[in-house]
Amino acid sequence: MASGFIDIGFGNIAQASRIICVAAAESSPVRRMMQDSKDRGMLVDCCAGKKCKSVIVTDSGLVLTSALATSEIKEMLE
Repeated sequence: MASGFIDIGFGNIAQASRIICVAAAESSPVRRMMQDSKDRGMLVDCCAGKKCKSVIVTDSGLVLTSALATSEIKEMLE
């Protein structure tokens, strides 16, 4: 796994060591998870008005949305 921080788009960065999972945003379960996180105040929208393509879940319970594809984020984590 990559150390330090990774770029998740539009000048936003995330700490690579805290990322648990990166999921595509199209599925219904992921959309429900995003809504639940938003209701709890744990969703950070990093899409800058663009279409959300991936969702990043951290070990602290934060859910980050990104306009980058999951494959792009995966490459940065390797």
